Amino acid sequence: MSKPRIAVFDFACCEGCQLQIVNLEEEILDLLAGADVVEWREAMSEQSDEYDIAIIEGSITRPEDEARIKEIRSRAKVLIALGACATIGGINKLKNNFDLDEVKTCVYGADAGKPHLATAMTKAVDEVVTVDFKVEGCPIDRKEFTYIVRCLLLGKTPEIPVYPVCVECKANGNPCLWDQGEVCLGPIIKAGCGARCPSNSHRCFGCRGYVDNPNVNAAKDVIEKYNLDIDTLKLKMSLFGSQQEPTVS
Repeated sequence: MSKPRIAVFDFACCEGCQLQIVNLEEEILDLLAGADVVEWREAMSEQSDEYDIAIIEGSITRPEDEARIKEIRSRAKVLIALGACATIGGINKLKNNFDLDEVKTCVYGADAGKPHLATAMTKAVDEVVTVDFKVEGCPIDRKEFTYIVRCLLLGKTPEIPVYPVCVECKANGNPCLWDQGEVCLGPIIKAGCGARCPSNSHRCFGCRGYVDNPNVNAAKDVIEKYNLDIDTLKLKMSLFGSQQEPTVS
């Protein structure tokens, strides 16, 4: 029986999530012992049009990127979105809040009119093609990545948490950052990171995306309890949640 073929592709991103994979070092050899990596620009020069599992880092920002991701999707049996840029659009999606021509002028100045620059709104991968699995975060959690890939190589479906970060935070015995005046997004953000930021005394920034049916009203109640402005919550949500914001009134 032939090994599953894995290809890794990148779009608009910093490639930090791929670096997390590289940082697995010897562990990655064990993880991929049951697979053949046929393309991965950051780690090898070989390329291939034949693969079973495609791992995608980065958001989609140009029409040619949409065509490319559709071609990759047509060849892959399984497509994994890797990291916040791929799963929710990431920080790249902040530009969607502004006029695109103004953004290009601000960033590129006199070169803003060059055709190779992004000419479309930023999209997460699943806004263009079907995504089978997501490895959330900015950057990804290496343990979660290895767990998901290992499950797929064994023919199992990985179990992804459906509850918010607050559950992990309480399990870790962390003091609530809301009590310290921090606007933490833990009540509405997907768990799976082990509440890494709150466990290190930093608020949750929302890089894993919103849980399904987030309890926005509860978040609003917390805001009111601590005499904070609802606009403050919205501003914190916009860093990783631009144009996918739950209704908060």
